[in-house]
Amino acid sequence: MPPTRSSKRGKKAAAPPVEPVEDDSKMQTEETESSLLTKAESTIAQAAESAENAVETVVENAVEAADKAKEVIGDVVHAAGEFVDEMTGIEEGGSNGGSSGDSEVATTTAEEPEGELKKLTMAERKAKMDQLRKKIAASTRANRASLIEDSAKAKVTARDAARLEKQRKLAEVLRAKADAEELGEDSERQKNWEWTIEENDYWEKKLARKARRADFEFHDDAHAARRRYKKDLDQIKPDLNAYNKQKAIAMGQGSGALVNFDASGSSMQVVPTSEEQRVAHENLYRDANTLIYGDSKPSEDAIDRMVSKINKDIDKKGKFSRKRLNEEEGDITYINEHNRVFNKKIARYYDKYTTEIRASFERGTAL
Repeated sequence: MPPTRSSKRGKKAAAPPVEPVEDDSKMQTEETESSLLTKAESTIAQAAESAENAVETVVENAVEAADKAKEVIGDVVHAAGEFVDEMTGIEEGGSNGGSSGDSEVATTTAEEPEGELKKLTMAERKAKMDQLRKKIAASTRANRASLIEDSAKAKVTARDAARLEKQRKLAEVLRAKADAEELGEDSERQKNWEWTIEENDYWEKKLARKARRADFEFHDDAHAARRRYKKDLDQIKPDLNAYNKQKAIAMGQGSGALVNFDASGSSMQVVPTSEEQRVAHENLYRDANTLIYGDSKPSEDAIDRMVSKINKDIDKKGKFSRKRLNEEEGDITYINEHNRVFNKKIARYYDKYTTEIRASFERGTAL
């Protein structure tokens, strides 16, 4: 039998009350936050632990490096001290004849076994280091002094060197004169004993030529040209071999008869014919009636020597600058040196009277 509507309503009224259900999403969020906090704490702990380990490693490495550096410095100081001891021993051995140094080295090698080095204290190492520094400073000063000396020598010019050499020779001459006066001898006579007859003749000729050319004043153009010609003649070096060959041919002899001596005899020399002798004689001894002209052919060396002489004269003329004695006196009122002196004497007495008259003439008006 199906249930009626009233029965359904009764069942519906008799249903129990519904209880409130908790929020699942809220619980899940709380669980996630707690898990994240736990993970963060573990990560921070691990990072702190790794940082502590890294710091400990760095500190240990730094300590090891410092220990190694100390050991290296100690080895260097020890080696320097041994080097100083060795050098000191060598110097002492050299001064004492070498016996004491050898004995000290032998004693040291005998007392100390191989592979073992005598450990020095810090005070001893410091003393040896100070000694090394003193030697380095001394060598530096010596090198600087030698450098300054070399630079000073390099600054000495050729003119200074010539001046010093001249002063040295003068000092030697004065010293020789003083020694001769102490011994009661004539220094000039002793000095003349060193010259030969040929050197004495050459010196006398040189003095005579210098006396003839002592007049350096300008007289006229002919005199200046003659002086220049004589000066150029002093620089000419004639070819005596060619002249002697030409002279030998002109005399009817061989071309090498007057040049040098042939040990094999005169058979090597060709005697010129009469025609060759005549032409050579005419060429060598020319007079006013000769028709030979312009047949001279100078050598390349002679041409180069002439060109160099001309270039030298051009350079000398370009560098020549003569200072005029009276350039700053104003207007030129004289024609020569004698007239300049005469005008100066007259002006000394009459300029105070003629100054206005001369000024009026120059202006063209009279005041």
